[in-house]
Amino acid sequence: MFAKLNRDLNAILARDPAAGSKLAAMFLYPSFQVMLAYRIANPLWQMKIRFPARFIMQLARLFTGIEIHPGATIGCGFFVDHGMGTVIGETAEIGRDVTLYHDVTLGGVMPAVDSDKQRASKRHPTLGDYVIVGAGAQILGPITVHRCARVGGNSVVTKDVPEGATVVGIPARQMTKTTIPIAPTENFSAYAVPDDRESDPRERTIAALVDELQSQRARLAALEEQLASAALPSAAAKSTEKTTPRRGKTIS
Repeated sequence: MFAKLNRDLNAILARDPAAGSKLAAMFLYPSFQVMLAYRIANPLWQMKIRFPARFIMQLARLFTGIEIHPGATIGCGFFVDHGMGTVIGETAEIGRDVTLYHDVTLGGVMPAVDSDKQRASKRHPTLGDYVIVGAGAQILGPITVHRCARVGGNSVVTKDVPEGATVVGIPARQMTKTTIPIAPTENFSAYAVPDDRESDPRERTIAALVDELQSQRARLAALEEQLASAALPSAAAKSTEKTTPRRGKTIS
């Protein structure tokens, strides 16, 4: 337990420059405080000592604003930045070095029909190692957010997320066409914000359509100018014919 708490403490120092010191992280960060309660309550839950485990976590929720069910499985190096409003359900599974921001919900959805009893009992998401979830995101149901994936803020995720992918939106959709796994040693991306090389495929499609529209407008304007230029000599010739008098023939 103490080794895991030490990893949780080091995660705060590594991912939040404002932490300053271990002493500050221990007393001023609700993430460490709620994880201290969880590291005590989870073994009690596993030993079927259910009421004390729930009571400990309800007290932790009161003081930190972070609600974690003692039955959830959380790996070491876990960090909830800010934390207020974060909810983690009973059957949620979280890997190593995962980062959540405030107002994140790992919610449970009961499958309507599922013959697999184990699957039916699994109601909450699974987050792989090094996953980052932005503020306000909701990850719902027994789905898997695979290793090194990122979930943008305020996204609603109801389907599995591939390894190394970035998803955003309601419902969440993948930002990149191809999935490139991110090495855990790369720089940490605060709030799961993608870098400049990544963009929404819908955004790229709309931009391409706008460029095509502008091109068609330019071609249409050029054709109109050509038609106008060709019409001017014809109009001038017709005007000259009307104004020039006709000479009659003389009979000798």
